[in-house]
Amino acid sequence: MRPAKATATTTAHPFSNRPHATLIRLTFPVLLSLIAEPLTGLVDTAFIKQLGAESLAALGVGAVALSGLFWVFNFLGISTQTEVAQAEGDNDRNRSVSMSSLALCMSMAFGLLIIVFGVPLTSYLATLLGAAGAIHDGAVDYIWWRWFGAPAILITLTASGALRGLQDMRSPLWIALGINGINIVLDPMLIFGAGPVPALGITGAAVASVIAYWIGAAWSLWIIKRKLGWSLPADFSAVGRLMRTGTDLFIRTGVLNLFLLLTTREATHGGADVGAAHQAIRQVWMFGTFVLDALAVTGQSLVGYFLGGERIRSARKVARIVCLWSVWSGCLLGFVLWLGSGFVVDLLVPPSAAPYFHSAWIVAIAVQPLNALAFATDGLHWGSGDYRYLRNAVILATGAGAAGLLAGPHSLDWIWIMTAVWISVRATLGVIRIWPGVGNSPFRVED
Repeated sequence: MRPAKATATTTAHPFSNRPHATLIRLTFPVLLSLIAEPLTGLVDTAFIKQLGAESLAALGVGAVALSGLFWVFNFLGISTQTEVAQAEGDNDRNRSVSMSSLALCMSMAFGLLIIVFGVPLTSYLATLLGAAGAIHDGAVDYIWWRWFGAPAILITLTASGALRGLQDMRSPLWIALGINGINIVLDPMLIFGAGPVPALGITGAAVASVIAYWIGAAWSLWIIKRKLGWSLPADFSAVGRLMRTGTDLFIRTGVLNLFLLLTTREATHGGADVGAAHQAIRQVWMFGTFVLDALAVTGQSLVGYFLGGERIRSARKVARIVCLWSVWSGCLLGFVLWLGSGFVVDLLVPPSAAPYFHSAWIVAIAVQPLNALAFATDGLHWGSGDYRYLRNAVILATGAGAAGLLAGPHSLDWIWIMTAVWISVRATLGVIRIWPGVGNSPFRVED
């Protein structure tokens, strides 16, 4: 790594003097924005629940299929955040502008390719996830319309990554709130109908999401132009570099989502009630993981900034404090979810699915502290650019979890026990890369 510039190493970052206060100040808007993102899924679930268990199970199939695919391309946002953070730590604004502009162009291109290849495969994808009959038909309707929001989703994710790399955590918050506010307004109108607008059922939820994300994408591009600027035409000579750094993240996210797809497939094979119960737990669990991810996102930007200026001890300090706050946050989240069990059942679980819900729900609650640690270490290693290690860690965790999932009993309880195993392996491997720093760890300080 080349030496950092003097201005990057001599300027005191607020974290150096007030680490806890700075972490919370940066994390709070990230927390609000990440809570807002899965709110779309929770709102859709609450409305679609009124259409019955089959429609809710269909929504679960469609949501998992699409979120899994879009997460695979989340490497654009993650790598852009790290590139911008490290460039800012090295006082290199030109690199920040160049890499963010390139990533936004690639997001649009990948989004269009998703539409071209995704639409013809809609029915096959729903079948692959175990959907049949009315569940299959509803999932196809939902997925088909959601394809057309793909470019907008990827642009929004990438723009948010660039802004967080600048440690501007407020702009992504306003974007997320805007997208979800529009979705909340449109959902009941399009699902149940209003005035001249016909009732579209599950299709209405998909259309509402597409409209909201395209408005959010346009807003994101305007903020990037104002806060950072564009470098157009983009420097496409750096495509190879960005793709190389993103390949490991692409594989990691694909393998991660393979496990989530397997859990949904197993639940769907159990019938509409098991699928509906799993969808309810999954939606709340995803909501919780986004809450826990807030500290990871902040940690990523801070670690990237300090390692960009070759300040390894400061990066290790970030890691220690982020992990401490994450574990306590996971304990608090688990306690809150336990207290709110009755509310979750009333809001999200159809009566016929309730018998399958409770014991699996307890497992999902109990694993929250380890879940928090897994997310925290993911963010820290993203900030260091240690993508290959994260890839290998998720491959090992998914292998262990999938083997247990396929070999064990086909019950919702077992699905969530194996999810806990999957999370535990990820958390353990994430921690030992920092302390003591196994392998060629970017966090290792030479004596």
